[in-house]
Amino acid sequence: MADFDLAIVGGGINGAGIARDAAGRGLRVLLVEQNDLASGTSSASTKLIHGGLRYLEHGWLRLVREALIEREVMLRMAPHLIRPMRFVLPSEPGRRPAWMLRFGLFVYDHLGGRQILPAARALDLANDPLGAPLNARYQRGFEYSDCFADDARLVVLTAVDAAERGAVIRTRTRCIKAERSAVWRLVLETRGRRNLATARILVNATGPWLKLFASRVLGERATVPARLDKGSHILVPRLFEHDRGYIVQTRDRRVVFALPFERDFTLIGTTDQSFAGDPGEVKPTADEIAYLCAVTNEHFRASVSPADVVWSFAGVRALYDDGSRKAQDVSRDYLLALDEPHGEAPLLTVYGGKITTYRRLAEQAIDRVAHIVKAGPAWTKASHLPGGDFRYDGIEALVANTRKSRPFLSEAHARRLLRAYGTRVERVLGPAASLNELGPCIGADLTAAEVRYLVEREWAQTEDDVLWRRTKLGLHFSPEQRARLATMIAAMVPSV
Repeated sequence: MADFDLAIVGGGINGAGIARDAAGRGLRVLLVEQNDLASGTSSASTKLIHGGLRYLEHGWLRLVREALIEREVMLRMAPHLIRPMRFVLPSEPGRRPAWMLRFGLFVYDHLGGRQILPAARALDLANDPLGAPLNARYQRGFEYSDCFADDARLVVLTAVDAAERGAVIRTRTRCIKAERSAVWRLVLETRGRRNLATARILVNATGPWLKLFASRVLGERATVPARLDKGSHILVPRLFEHDRGYIVQTRDRRVVFALPFERDFTLIGTTDQSFAGDPGEVKPTADEIAYLCAVTNEHFRASVSPADVVWSFAGVRALYDDGSRKAQDVSRDYLLALDEPHGEAPLLTVYGGKITTYRRLAEQAIDRVAHIVKAGPAWTKASHLPGGDFRYDGIEALVANTRKSRPFLSEAHARRLLRAYGTRVERVLGPAASLNELGPCIGADLTAAEVRYLVEREWAQTEDDVLWRRTKLGLHFSPEQRARLATMIAAMVPSV
């Protein structure tokens, strides 16, 4: 008998989602990730839960409809990590005409059965304050709804929920060999130590490592039809004071977002280019940074240059190669390929996918293998991620109640904690009745109590795990504070 029903390789949003869904259906699940959870593409997104407005002109109606439906499912599932956001779309003379934008937004509002988010509306940008940050040439535009998300924490809390339902989550563990017979026999390596695990089904959810894993670990000679697409982002000091985002049209008929980020910054992205190379070494090029600065300067009154960039990052998407010539024309839909040879253990390969539709992808993945392993019914649509068991519009009440019970927390500190942990903030704070009882403050408002929680409950093992994936406090930390945090974590992480 195999140790596990399902072994999943890849701790991004798809792997974590499949692990959670499967564990909740009563399956024995193992997930292994060679680095940290969400350390690849799943922490390098534009941070949006959206239907994909620009996908409409490609005719990807099924994808847009599914994403729009999932948008509100996700908002209810994780209201601490996901929040509604309004987006300003200027009408650009000489590009997509206003009637096309208006029609697209009408379809966008009605295709997915919208219930929570407000509908689109026309804007007089010449007189509306929302037009003030834009160049003076813009007279007309539109405002519509989507959602903003903490992508990396979405992955981490999905994995937390999977673990609480019985899944075994092993980070910084490489699957270095997979032998296929009636079951999969996996050789796993953690910090130089090797051990074996067996599974009835293997899931390749390695994202941009799909081809490398198939050739080097599975020994497959067949072509893996994955196309790698790189998207880069930059962060600059904030371009506007309000809480709306902007979506602007570029000369090459793409779109670029400018989004409020972590109070003091504006997130700008993304590029869209074919990629070849090591996905673990991906980063924005000087040309991509210059491109995003140029797009910003074309549309906004404020001027930015590469010297203004305070942080940049890039991710690589593994899309199913449909033969499109341009990267932006390749479908963002996902595909689940099940290889089930007679007498041999099955292999499920995951292509593509979006953070918005990861729950649905995971549900369909388990449905695909339900004839092989006895799985319970689908269950995640009405579920909550850990800490998300409150109303989608209840964050302000949660902040007020938490400050009442913990008056030593500033409003900004309480809000950050609740945006990260939701109703589980009490587990982070413990019995503390004062700020001092949370232990030393390492930098910004990060305390020893929070670091310990992340190490013990959320697999954090390095300062980057804490500062960039479980929080975004790396934007506010000095090199000296980072060193102090690294020393503290090293003392907390158990030796193997």
